[in-house]
Amino acid sequence: MGRYVARRLLQMIPVFIGTTLIIFLMVHVLPGDPIRAMWGDKAADPAQVASLRHEFGLDKPLWQQYIDYMVDLFKGDFGKTFGGRQVSEEMGMAFPVTLRLAAVALTIEIIVGIGLGAWAGLRAGRAADTGVLIFTLIVISMPVFVLGYLARFIFADELGWLPPNVQDSMNLQQLLLPGFVLAMLSMAYVARLTRTTFAENLRADYMRTALAKGLPRRRIVGVHLLRNSLIPVVTFLGTDVGALVGGAVVTEGIFNVQGVGNLLFKALGQREGTTIVGVVTIFVLVILLINLLVDLLYAVLDPRIRYA
Repeated sequence: MGRYVARRLLQMIPVFIGTTLIIFLMVHVLPGDPIRAMWGDKAADPAQVASLRHEFGLDKPLWQQYIDYMVDLFKGDFGKTFGGRQVSEEMGMAFPVTLRLAAVALTIEIIVGIGLGAWAGLRAGRAADTGVLIFTLIVISMPVFVLGYLARFIFADELGWLPPNVQDSMNLQQLLLPGFVLAMLSMAYVARLTRTTFAENLRADYMRTALAKGLPRRRIVGVHLLRNSLIPVVTFLGTDVGALVGGAVVTEGIFNVQGVGNLLFKALGQREGTTIVGVVTIFVLVILLINLLVDLLYAVLDPRIRYA
């Protein structure tokens, strides 16, 4: 196991460098000058423009800018915004908010998605199964921004059960509605995937053996069936964590959540290349580590899996 983890960590290095290089190039080859854009429609002083370009290293060749960025990154320095603030400070305020929102969404996705999928899978071909499939198909067919505005209109504006906007990100109640909206699409996929694996594994030989032995139904479903059915679901959940954090851009805009999505949206509008690259760099690290964790969880769910 230790060798496998070490090998995977080494494999992450070229993936991390390649991903950050692609993002860095994409951000810095966009048309227009971000320094001149700071003046808007007003005429910019060439001397001030040159000074700012030198201050932020934009007068250097692109390859040298990337090397300087990576050297500073390994020192823990993500650079500065055009406003003079450290990017790490901006992300330090935004990331905890988005992580709390993603945690709420992931909890809803796991509980509701797996619960619905298991319920439908145990009743494959019946009315309950058909109802779950229709419901999840409707959810999958609706864009996130439609779900967001519809949920806010029903649960906040009409029923008044939940606040329409997030004023305090530490308040769990205020994060429930945006977390629910953020989780809806993934929850539908989890439910359909769980339903399919449950229905398939019900016909497996080990299930017939467990029934023939006279094991209690609760043990058969809760231990044998659930454990074997969760392997593809865990794979999806692992890859979906990055999608939840990235998908928060739309959800945070609808519910006024001051998280990474909001920060990234503002940075794109202001052409803040250092902020964009810094945020995406953290995304890449999170996704790589979660994929490693998911691979290790396989061995927990299925004892036949061994890593050398």
